[in-house]
Amino acid sequence: MKRFIPATIFGIAFGFLEAIVVVYLRKIYYPDGFSFPLVLIEPQILKIEIIREVSTIIMLSTIGWILGKKFGERFSFFIFTFAVWDIFYYVALKLFLDWPESLLTWDILFLIPITWVGPVLAPVICSLGMILIALIYIYLTENTKLVKFSTFQVIFISAGVITIIYTFIYDYFTLITKNNLWKYFNSLMEREEFLDLVTNYVPKNFNWVLFSAGCLLIGLNYLISFINAAKRK
Repeated sequence: MKRFIPATIFGIAFGFLEAIVVVYLRKIYYPDGFSFPLVLIEPQILKIEIIREVSTIIMLSTIGWILGKKFGERFSFFIFTFAVWDIFYYVALKLFLDWPESLLTWDILFLIPITWVGPVLAPVICSLGMILIALIYIYLTENTKLVKFSTFQVIFISAGVITIIYTFIYDYFTLITKNNLWKYFNSLMEREEFLDLVTNYVPKNFNWVLFSAGCLLIGLNYLISFINAAKRK
């Protein structure tokens, strides 16, 4: 379990670093404070932001690769570091900007492949769940308990992940679909029609029922595997 110490330190430091970048961006694009609708940003900056997000995932994955010995451990340390990073990103933003106003404040969560949005509480719940899953998985494996997942469990967990992601991308997925903008998908960043539509859209309702269903699918299937592993001699 000592391997969680460097993962935690890295996650906290990276969360603060991410928040500092966002502070700069908000000073430029949201001088009066961040809120929806989104402000139109230059295509080049949008491309850079997407590259930054990809780089972030690569860096977090690298920590998992370094700290883990097998795929299960590497994945566990990846989601643990990701979760710590995400939580302390919001902690840092609260310290620097006194934002978000509450856990129900809406935020941009991700940009790949389209914009993800949701109340801050939703990714925080996901992060707390990932931390718990990683801690239990590593604890069991370090105590020579083999954690196994059946094919059906993998399918159900994957379905849970997809369901949660769908709740985050639903608003902008629907926006693009209703306005028949998928034909522009390969070059959305150069299409003023798409950008104008996005920058005038304000998300209002988050599907907590569907989000909870996704969390439940993941949680129950991990719990089954953890219980079975704990029973093994």
